[in-house]
Amino acid sequence: MAKTAITQHKIVIVDTGCANLSSVKFAVARLGYQATITDDTTLIKQADKVIFPGVGSAKHAMDNIIKKRLVETLQQLTQPVLGFCLGMQLMTNSSAENSNGETVECLKLIPTEVTPLNAQSLRLPHMGWNTLTSVSDHPVFAGINVGDYFYFVHSFAAPVSEYTVASCQYGSEFSAAIAKDNFIGCQFHPERSSELGSKIIKNFLEI
Repeated sequence: MAKTAITQHKIVIVDTGCANLSSVKFAVARLGYQATITDDTTLIKQADKVIFPGVGSAKHAMDNIIKKRLVETLQQLTQPVLGFCLGMQLMTNSSAENSNGETVECLKLIPTEVTPLNAQSLRLPHMGWNTLTSVSDHPVFAGINVGDYFYFVHSFAAPVSEYTVASCQYGSEFSAAIAKDNFIGCQFHPERSSELGSKIIKNFLEI
């Protein structure tokens, strides 16, 4: 009975114009939940849970968000919001991921910055499975442990800071997840991270 009540909650996947929206929706559906992909500000505001995915460049994604007039709506959300990969990076103050070398102003939801990943001599992008080197007691990470594997694809990252709730190492330590208030973002792709990724999504939907 409790599961039925949960699945009736309004779950929204923000349509940022990125290409992986359907895979995120399928990942939610595999858990028995229904989600709506939308850029309608009214539906986003009315949602019980908001998922903020993204692939591609910060500049292109922010241009889409601005064009869709979503900035203020996203900044004012008070319900739980989970960002995936680029979606996490767009939650920060700014990103260095811009072809012309200028800093991209982001949503300023979590006060940190995204900079080029210091991979040392390792190949970029950081692509494939990697383990978490630290995990906090954030409810989204319930049942997740140091050493658990998740799937990453990125060349930019947020540094380890007071907002880090999970970390990973690839040449250097970086934030695998960051959080502040009702916002949490994962640098890895939960929708592509097998059972543990599904657990992350399930934990979020059941907060």
